[in-house]
Amino acid sequence: MNTPSEPAAIAAEPTLPVSKPWFVYLVRAANGSLYCGISDDPVRRFATHQSGKGARFFLSSPAVALVYTEVCRDKSEALRQERLIKKLKKSAKECLVATFAAGLSI
Repeated sequence: MNTPSEPAAIAAEPTLPVSKPWFVYLVRAANGSLYCGISDDPVRRFATHQSGKGARFFLSSPAVALVYTEVCRDKSEALRQERLIKKLKKSAKECLVATFAAGLSI
């Protein structure tokens, strides 16, 4: 039995493991094309692309700018978003980039 001088036992709430956020990102190549990928650290991944490592996509035209990032709750969601973005026409991807850039300048 708890007495007033003893702390009451508190039942610990079960916690769900918090997954690390993942990102979908778009990188602009020197020839103007857009590359879509996923990473848990898009800035580090962009640096990898710029160094000539990572995706073969950048062998013909180097990566020049990280132009879009979208946070996802986990890797699975990032993969789903990546598939959706890759299916978009280039004009729709450019709209994503423009909307993202406008949000940064506010």
